[in-house]
Amino acid sequence: MTVMIKKIARKKCIHVMLVYTGGCNACDIEVVNAIFSPFYDAEQYNVFLTFNPREADILVVTGCVTKVVAESLRKIYEKIPEPKAVVAVGACALMGGVYKNIGGDLGTSDFVAGPVENIIPVDVKVPGCAPRPEDIIAGIVKALPKVIEGK
Repeated sequence: MTVMIKKIARKKCIHVMLVYTGGCNACDIEVVNAIFSPFYDAEQYNVFLTFNPREADILVVTGCVTKVVAESLRKIYEKIPEPKAVVAVGACALMGGVYKNIGGDLGTSDFVAGPVENIIPVDVKVPGCAPRPEDIIAGIVKALPKVIEGK
C-alpha cells in the first residue's frame, strides 16, 4: 500500500533532500536558491526541499565529505526509499575541491573522505564552484527518470 501511494505521489511531486558534508556552503546556498527563490521557484513544478530521508526522492549532496560525516551520509542514503537518486553538486562533492589537498606539500588532508562517490553511489554530477542554479535544476531534472520510472 505504501509503495503504491509513494508511486502516485512521485508522479505529482519530487522531494529533494539537501545534505551538506563540509566546505564553504556556497553550493548549499545555490541549491536553496534554485528551489526557494522567486526567480527560479522550482516549487511551482512541485519540487520541494525536505529534511526527512524517508520523504526524499533525490539526495543532493554538497561539500567535500569529511570523515566525520561520511558514516552519517551513508546512513541517510540507506534511509531513502527506492527508487532514489543522488546528485553531487559542486567541485568539492565531485573531487574534494580545495579541501582535498588542504595539506599542501604535506599531501592530502586527513580530514576528507570524499568525493561523494567514494561514500555512496552518485547518479548525476553537477560541476562548478559554486554551480549556477540553472545547472543544479538541470541535474535534478536529469535524475528524475530514475526516481519516477525506477531506471
